[in-house]
Amino acid sequence: MEADFVIVGAGSAGCAMAYRLSEDGRYSVLVVEHGGSDAGPFIQMPAALSYPMNMSIYDWGFRSEPEPHLGGRRLAVPRGKVIGGSSSINGMVYVRGHARDFDHWAEMGAAGWAYRDVLPYFRRMENWHSGGHGGDAAWRGSDGPLHVTRGPRKNPLFRAFVEAGRQAGYPVTADYNGQQQEGFGPMEQTVWRGRRWSAANAYLRPALRRSNVTLVQALAQKVVIRDGHAIGVEVKRAGRVEVLRARREVVIAASSINSPKLLMLSGIGPARHLAEHGIEVLADRPGVGQNLQDHLELYIQMASLVPITLYRYWNLVSKARIGAQWLFTKTGLGASNQFESAGFIRSDAGVEYPDIQYHFLPIAVRYDGKAAAEGHGFQAHVGPMRSASRGAVMLASADPAVAPVIRFNYMSKDSDWADFRKAIRLTREVFAQEAFRPYVKHEIQPGAGIASDGELDDFIREHAESAYHPCGTCRMGSASDPTSVVDPECRVIGVSGLRVADSSIFPRITNGNLNAPSIMVGEKASDHILGRDPLACSNAEPWIHPDWANSQR
Repeated sequence: MEADFVIVGAGSAGCAMAYRLSEDGRYSVLVVEHGGSDAGPFIQMPAALSYPMNMSIYDWGFRSEPEPHLGGRRLAVPRGKVIGGSSSINGMVYVRGHARDFDHWAEMGAAGWAYRDVLPYFRRMENWHSGGHGGDAAWRGSDGPLHVTRGPRKNPLFRAFVEAGRQAGYPVTADYNGQQQEGFGPMEQTVWRGRRWSAANAYLRPALRRSNVTLVQALAQKVVIRDGHAIGVEVKRAGRVEVLRARREVVIAASSINSPKLLMLSGIGPARHLAEHGIEVLADRPGVGQNLQDHLELYIQMASLVPITLYRYWNLVSKARIGAQWLFTKTGLGASNQFESAGFIRSDAGVEYPDIQYHFLPIAVRYDGKAAAEGHGFQAHVGPMRSASRGAVMLASADPAVAPVIRFNYMSKDSDWADFRKAIRLTREVFAQEAFRPYVKHEIQPGAGIASDGELDDFIREHAESAYHPCGTCRMGSASDPTSVVDPECRVIGVSGLRVADSSIFPRITNGNLNAPSIMVGEKASDHILGRDPLACSNAEPWIHPDWANSQR
């Protein structure tokens, strides 16, 4: 089999590229995806989000190495092994990132990726629906493939959270994806007409209706490189090894875990590490697999005085009723991810833009859905956005079937601990506001008795969880930077005909959830691959707190 372009990975960025590269009919595209179909209620029903990320049929099942600063815990690292990739198993929260995140990318050598450059791509990809809740229409897209909506926020706790933020002295923002991220307001989700609007639903399905796009279910084993040029991808399918040839280019979009792994298996990476595994070095790129970043978060949980939380549905009969209503009408509680209010705040005076994110949930429960805390309750997921800790993805073996070694090195900097303690204390202050007085019974977790730095550190060590936002392992930067893996056009440095375009190229992690910026990377990379002029830059000026240097709120 051969095509003009071979894309490895049908995830957030890969689906977007399949759609854009095939759009005008000039080029043929093969999309290689190891996982299978995303059909079925566990993926398509938004409220069932805790299921697919814990199902081996949909998830690669990666785990981190024991984390030395988290008591030796091994954390789950879910990555989608299904069409749509992680957009088919994620929490469906839609956050572009802050404008300054992208300006920082440009400052780190990713020229052409500042906010003024990427905002037009966010607008191109979006079909935004405010649901009558206000927002910044001029900053948003209205005819892109990706539907972005807001939950109904019927539960009074959603409004209490935003009001408590206002009472604590923070701004309210009608649209954190518009001009002003900072503040409390409605949260956005990739849900459309009651269904998960994954990259597969938004981009891949329409692309597959074209005669020039083919989906191949196979495991990519390595990029085939001849005389320094990528000519195809070696894959294993149905027990047979074959090469899918690319007439123009190979594009890797296999995730921040699998993209560096595939590069290393192909002879592109740190020379000494490749030699340890007997892999011939074709391009010595020490940055491959390095710069691994993620967001950690804690659940600050409150017991509720009144029985209005989702706990009343935490039984088989109610779950069956919600499931049936969703199955037949795509409405009801099953049609939302239940993350319907959000907050982005700055931890201190002198921090220019938000570095703490909140997801508010009207039930006190673990993210994997396995355990509800003591009866009726609610929680805020909170965590710092810009940890200084860095980890790495390395090969465990030269066998493509073996999972890589994943070391996040979480909480390895003193600043991480100070940031997390501050996040907990600021959250307690929000829950102590008048707006929550009718609802807060007591603090479940960490518990009112846990207050000193040492006690909070012990709680963080034991309870911090990944927000599942790994990125950065094939860093984009200037071609002259030895730690860069791809240049600002996503071309792998040292090999022609090969690009990487997914969350692995992020120079630094963005504020919030990573699905939106990952899709944006696929959109923008498509224009680079096609040799098109980038979309015209935006002159829109984002809101920055006027007294950020002297005031925390």
